[in-house]
Amino acid sequence: MTSPICPLCNSTATVFCEKPKHLFYKCDTCDGIFRPTHTFLTAEAEKEHYEKHNNDVFDERYQAFVSPIVDAVLYDFSPEAKGLDFGSGTGPVIAKMLTDKGYQVQNYDLFFANDISLLKQKYDYVSCCEVMEHFHHPYQEFELLKSLLLPKGKLYCKTAIYNNQMPFENWYYKDDFTHVFIYQPKTLEWIKEEFHFSNLIIQEKLLVFEN
Repeated sequence: MTSPICPLCNSTATVFCEKPKHLFYKCDTCDGIFRPTHTFLTAEAEKEHYEKHNNDVFDERYQAFVSPIVDAVLYDFSPEAKGLDFGSGTGPVIAKMLTDKGYQVQNYDLFFANDISLLKQKYDYVSCCEVMEHFHHPYQEFELLKSLLLPKGKLYCKTAIYNNQMPFENWYYKDDFTHVFIYQPKTLEWIKEEFHFSNLIIQEKLLVFEN
């Protein structure tokens, strides 16, 4: 039996968590934790799953959830800067909160705002909130995200990082079947080096890759 291959760094991996409903491997090189492709939902089932999310852009709890990204953009950039919310979902709350402040933000989403012309432009900042754990092809996705940034641009991400805070089999974040790639601190550092980001900031509720 051949060893599974990490979809991020193309290295070998070993079984990390094997339960009746959940099978994850961990990469021997970058520490990425991932589901095998045969367990992925179909595109139709994945879209249906996202449509069940109650992402009301006027919901104060939802606004508070994305506020680490919004606050960082407001601090780092002026309204003249050009932004993209990558994976904006059914309720593009980041764009709403920023445009309410006079900022210029476009929305792109594979299922709900699939205007690929937006992926051929350059931006001062790109937000990626609760999206990167859904990447089926994380290497290609981060390659794309890096290509979207202007010099000195910033990529703001939000996801739950696994850092041995509890046994993985007990960690709630793995239970969502659309969460197919989980990041550890070493995984993020690998991405920084591989894609030549100048800096990486890891905070509890915010990740920032600087071009």
